[in-house]
Amino acid sequence: MPRPSNQLREFARLGAHERLKELRAEIAAIQRAYPDLRAARGDRVAPVRKARRRRKRKMSAAARKAVSERMKAYWAARRKAARK
Repeated sequence: MPRPSNQLREFARLGAHERLKELRAEIAAIQRAYPDLRAARGDRVAPVRKARRRRKRKMSAAARKAVSERMKAYWAARRKAARK
């Protein structure tokens, strides 16, 4: 004989299963009574799309050097402006 807690879980699972069957039957009855609701709203949730993997853009050595020079000039100008 199963332990009481396992037995309660089993009863809960069976009850949930029966309730789910009742709800599905009720949904089907409503959709038969009001077919326009099904067509207007749809009864399926949109599928979840996979997130796209973004490709990492590779910067050439020359491009990195150009950015470095621009940033050095930018920060030098900021330091000069801060001193004034």
